[in-house]
Amino acid sequence: MIIELRVIDNDNRAECEQLSVSSEQKQYIASNVESLVTAEDNAGVARPFAVYADGKMVGFTMLAFDENYEDPNDRYWLWRLMIDHRLQQNGYGTAALQAIIRYFKDHGANNIRLSTKETNTHALSMYRKAGFRDTGEMNGEETVLQLDLY
Repeated sequence: MIIELRVIDNDNRAECEQLSVSSEQKQYIASNVESLVTAEDNAGVARPFAVYADGKMVGFTMLAFDENYEDPNDRYWLWRLMIDHRLQQNGYGTAALQAIIRYFKDHGANNIRLSTKETNTHALSMYRKAGFRDTGEMNGEETVLQLDLY
């Protein structure tokens, strides 16, 4: 399986906006439409991408790079990662996460942070298997995890 993170543009934006998680998962992640608005509001920090597997769009991710942020542990965040509900359970999430980690490494990040609710057990399991560890911090109602890259 070849996973690619592609910039969202006029050619793929509408398709990306149509992707969605299951109704049970909607409590954990904003829609891609909302996420793209957030990206526009945070231009220069937010980096939204469509996730492609073997040339087919399967998901969406949004990364945060704030290299001017005072705390080096808060500069790099995985803000969003979703796989379309019709395509889950095919290994795309795990493969996309590995591509995201590679992207952060290739762009000089020293760590990656993310947050999610404790009840999002499937996502937490995937993140922990990839090496993310609990920091003991909370981001509102969400637990913060971190992966050290070096």
